[in-house]
Amino acid sequence: MRAVMIRDGEFELSDAPDPVAHGDQAIVRVRAAGLNAADLQQARGTYPAPPGWPEDIPGLEIAGVVEQADPDGTWAAGDRVMAVVGGGGHAERIAVPASLLLPIPDQVDDVRAAGFPEAFSTAWDGLVDQAGVRPGERVLVTGAAGGVGTAMVQVAGFAGAEVVASVRRAESHAAVRELVPGAKVVTPGQEEENGPYDVVVELVGGADCLRRVQWLKPYGRILVIGVGAGQESSLRLFDLMRVRGRVLGSTIRARSTVEKAALARRVRAGLLGALAAERLAVPVDSVFPLEQAVEAYARLGSAGKLGKVVLRTA
Repeated sequence: MRAVMIRDGEFELSDAPDPVAHGDQAIVRVRAAGLNAADLQQARGTYPAPPGWPEDIPGLEIAGVVEQADPDGTWAAGDRVMAVVGGGGHAERIAVPASLLLPIPDQVDDVRAAGFPEAFSTAWDGLVDQAGVRPGERVLVTGAAGGVGTAMVQVAGFAGAEVVASVRRAESHAAVRELVPGAKVVTPGQEEENGPYDVVVELVGGADCLRRVQWLKPYGRILVIGVGAGQESSLRLFDLMRVRGRVLGSTIRARSTVEKAALARRVRAGLLGALAAERLAVPVDSVFPLEQAVEAYARLGSAGKLGKVVLRTA
């Protein structure tokens, strides 16, 4: 099969062995796959694949068709499925534990399905499971125009929160505003004046990101998900103490299959119906064929994206 391979820190399209199913795995013929910042970090050597997943093939979310059913028959050949995986998604085939697979609603095409699993699982896990967002709370999402950002603002709105989306590029404001009726879209320089907040979702990172603790309401939470602008930040502890606040952090990739399967079940119960009813959107910035994977990664690393970058493998 063809696959994107990481060699000496660079991406290249190459031939790779076809995957072999083990245990409860199914073989999925990948039709489309989302790109994520973790793929770039893996190429740089700072975010290796977890044990049991391909070390040299990136790709954390896939959409495709079951080619070989799992031994328990949870899925049948021909079923359309999508999943968050630990790696190996940017290839023509992948072996996936059956418990991680989600059905793709009939109304959703392969490209949008490929952009759903990682972004919306991250949003549900962070906002609902960890931050415990409640109706009427005020939520700030930084970096809200990216793939995870557009999912975060929608899940926050879906939970009944008041949404403030921080988007650097003014030309993207209208598109982000359309995702959540009533959402307020601001530039980073306008974040403070639109507070205080019950929850701040940090998708950018950087040395100053935790200054936002000053804008929290009592018992407010900062949820750190993205660190593309830098992995270290200082925090004035008294500011956190004053509001009796919490700083939370999360990634999904390194979790065990049992943990990921539990999250997949929660996402299926909480969000899949809304996706099928088109109450949730998966904005797609650009789509590249597998042959243009290098160009796709360049787009992923560039500024000004709105939504997901997706590879088409079929």
